[in-house]
Amino acid sequence: MSDDEKWRSKLSAEEYRVCREKGTEPPFSGEFNHNHQAGRYLCKCCGEQLFQSADKFDSGSGWPSFVRPASDHVIRCEGDSSHGMRRVEAMCDRCGCHLGHVFDDGPQDSTGQRYCINSLSLDFEPNDDE
Repeated sequence: MSDDEKWRSKLSAEEYRVCREKGTEPPFSGEFNHNHQAGRYLCKCCGEQLFQSADKFDSGSGWPSFVRPASDHVIRCEGDSSHGMRRVEAMCDRCGCHLGHVFDDGPQDSTGQRYCINSLSLDFEPNDDE
């Protein structure tokens, strides 16, 4: 089975479009945009822990936003000049899943960064006490 066939069998059509074809879900449509539970956000494709709920904030952008990844080695960032814009794409370092983009307009009392992430690229695992 090819990688493409593997991802198509594992993901819904919309998840595949976002995760493997670098798509974007509509703003304010994602299931994790307003999630306030304590827990961990995992890569939809491979299960790698990418973000922690303690680092999530309401950016008003319509997508789940985080000030930092769960560790320094789980997110790969690359330049993205698609759609006539200059942005930084965020991907899962383990499997290459497209997550979203990183911007320098995050909370200044923290990292100053905003990891703007598609809900369709994530799974959520609540803490045991939730």
